[in-house]
Amino acid sequence: MVVSPLAPKKTANLPPVPGARLAAMAAGINYQDRKDLSVIVFDAPAFVAGVFTRSKCASAPVDWCRENISAGRARAVVVNAGNANAFTGVKGKIATETTAKSAAEAIGCAPQEVFLASTGVIGEPLEAAKFSDKLEQLFDRAVEDNWSDMAGAIMTTDTFAKLSTANVKIDGKVFTVNGIAKGSGMIAPDMATMLAFIVTDAPVASVCLQSVLSAHVGESFNSITVDSDTSTSDTVLVFATGNKNTSGIDEIVDLEDPRLAGFGAVLAVVMRDLAMQIVRDGEGITKLIEINVKGARTDNAARIIAKSIANSPLVKTAIAGEDANWGRIVMAVGKAGEEADRDKLAIWFGDVRVAVDGERDPDYSEEAASDEVKKQEVKITVDIGLGQGKARVWGCDLTHEYIAINADYRS
Repeated sequence: MVVSPLAPKKTANLPPVPGARLAAMAAGINYQDRKDLSVIVFDAPAFVAGVFTRSKCASAPVDWCRENISAGRARAVVVNAGNANAFTGVKGKIATETTAKSAAEAIGCAPQEVFLASTGVIGEPLEAAKFSDKLEQLFDRAVEDNWSDMAGAIMTTDTFAKLSTANVKIDGKVFTVNGIAKGSGMIAPDMATMLAFIVTDAPVASVCLQSVLSAHVGESFNSITVDSDTSTSDTVLVFATGNKNTSGIDEIVDLEDPRLAGFGAVLAVVMRDLAMQIVRDGEGITKLIEINVKGARTDNAARIIAKSIANSPLVKTAIAGEDANWGRIVMAVGKAGEEADRDKLAIWFGDVRVAVDGERDPDYSEEAASDEVKKQEVKITVDIGLGQGKARVWGCDLTHEYIAINADYRS
């Protein structure tokens, strides 16, 4: 497998998070000779929060997590790669129940404290019996410093493992925030398009975790797109293993607690880092595209316009071919469905303004514009000229390799 040319130059080395242990193994779910089953087990019940796909055809594991997230406690996460357990009917529901029950028996908890995620082919029944008897062995071998192993085991068409870590200081004590994610194709967030698991030893109660997770998902996972397709399996789970006894400080249980904002800011850094790694691993990517829209009537209007540009096959293929075809951006603005005035529109490639006041810039230089789209990271700015709304979205180009990957996905 050829690693994405936009991959980070260095992979983050994640430290242990007290109270959380990880393991991965080859279970033969859909791959040969690679790890495809992984777990995180918590030594004591951890606080948990989550956000999930808005797809109307959500997977069975998403349904399971939604049903159990409100209790706010988790003892384990079980993740399989190669089979999404989506559109699998009653068989899919039974597979989730079997997996959760087997995991619960292995660690001594209620099945509802086990969270599940699956990624891979849609429509193929998941044979939980293939791996449910391996879960006890997997939990027994789980260790604190196994983040990279699990990050690799959750991949499908990814070309590199995605890991991020940061520290947060609360009441003078330093806590860790670790995250891993997978995602490469079927990336057009409507919550978060991929799988991501974030664990901290900070003592943050579930209601507070949910608040900051929901607050920052828009500027991170919901601001990336690869191909305009929203997955059936999108799951982001955040866990906190800390409590007053383990951390030595009072738990953050109140949404008005001033300490929550500081924790949320660091959580946002990890979420944004993971999101950017996902878009940098877009299937067949050769260019990262940053799209800034300003001057829209509202921030939401700006976001819709930005996504219209980022998801346009004509814009994406022009960038792939290093063609400074700004007319395609005009098209994408016009089709977005949000208010726009042709005669107030302005467009930039990098620092080069190519269009203004409804026509080509008087100082337009094809050479200068072309130089901008030849870069590995292309920046597009659009001023709608109607208000104060703004948004930023990241996407990638569309290449022959994307077609090849997805034409052969099941074979």
